[in-house]
Amino acid sequence: MKLVLTCEHGGNDIPETYKKHFKNKAVLKTHRGYDLGALDLFQNLEPLSNVSYFSTTSRLLIELNRSLHHNQLFSEFTKIASKTEKSEIIETYYFPYRSLVEKNIKNYIDNGDVVLHLSIHSFTSQLNNKTRNCDIGLLFDSTKKPEQAFCKKLKTELLKEGSNLNVRFNYPYLGKNDGFTTYLRTKFTKHYLGIEIEMNQKFVSKNIADLKIKMIIYKAMNSIQF
Repeated sequence: MKLVLTCEHGGNDIPETYKKHFKNKAVLKTHRGYDLGALDLFQNLEPLSNVSYFSTTSRLLIELNRSLHHNQLFSEFTKIASKTEKSEIIETYYFPYRSLVEKNIKNYIDNGDVVLHLSIHSFTSQLNNKTRNCDIGLLFDSTKKPEQAFCKKLKTELLKEGSNLNVRFNYPYLGKNDGFTTYLRTKFTKHYLGIEIEMNQKFVSKNIADLKIKMIIYKAMNSIQF
């Protein structure tokens, strides 16, 4: 099995050409602009992977974890951009990232390998004045037995390392919601497992994840035989 590691929301960069759409720069520093701590967690897990990809372009420019038809592909800031600008953003930032990941997964599968794709994210601990009761979320398609089995194993290993952790399946989002892994499942109906790991941002300070939570996730992953 080959481990492909990705991080779609690793930063809050806005290219100079499109900064005119972001007069409210403060929003870029919030959870809306990127997944705080996700890139740090991703980099901690990179040694376990066969190949890894990340983006530091803000999701508020274009949402790499959404399909082209999704109404959240462009944020409220870029929905007003011209058709030409939107096409340029798609061609420059969206397609190159997603196509490269998809191409390398295809190469592994064509070579006879099974691919485990872990997409690393983080989520804000409070949303709409509601506390999200979860430390680590494991998102998968419950109709895919290999994905379900892997997540059960990973949860077991996570709890061995951190018995007090609240690890939940398909929370705070459903693994079948529109996303990169959801799209890739349609392209690779066999030999592909698409899992999203969601870390609570309560473990993050100044965009750095707590060392203890990083080591728990690393050790849990390292204990699983691929």
